[in-house]
Amino acid sequence: MTRLESGNVQTNKEWQPLDEVVGTTLLRLEEMLADHPLKADLPEDLTLVLIDSVLIEQVLVNPLENAIKYTPSSSPIDLSARAEDQKVIVVVADRGPGLPLGEEERIFDKFYRVHPTDSGDVGLGLTICRAIVEAHGGSIWASNRSGGGTVFNFILPLVGEPPRVKDEG
Repeated sequence: MTRLESGNVQTNKEWQPLDEVVGTTLLRLEEMLADHPLKADLPEDLTLVLIDSVLIEQVLVNPLENAIKYTPSSSPIDLSARAEDQKVIVVVADRGPGLPLGEEERIFDKFYRVHPTDSGDVGLGLTICRAIVEAHGGSIWASNRSGGGTVFNFILPLVGEPPRVKDEG
């Protein structure tokens, strides 16, 4: 936590296809997602991103786990990504109870939990997600979804030039 609070998050950034990071995340959560239909919308031509894939996987895991934990069984979860204006925008949206008005920013505070449980969760997941995204030069926020639910958005900047694949022909 000390390193996170000081902004000293070490990243091992490499050019990665975001769809592979999403795929790894969904495999990791496959059992938990069994009761929640997940709709993933990632364009086939989504550009490579310069990220630490292990850390970005954690940023995806947290809102997905929250959606699973706080929404009724068979409640759908949407995951999408798109590139625009030199950034990639990733969105995780659910149809759960949403956030109390005014708490949309507070949920990223250390030890804060909207729905206290006996699960042993101490309320650091979203704090860690924010530190990871900011270490990548991006931003993360949450809002209530129109029609009910929560939407988590995070932005990763598209910096530099991805490596080109050499033709072998």
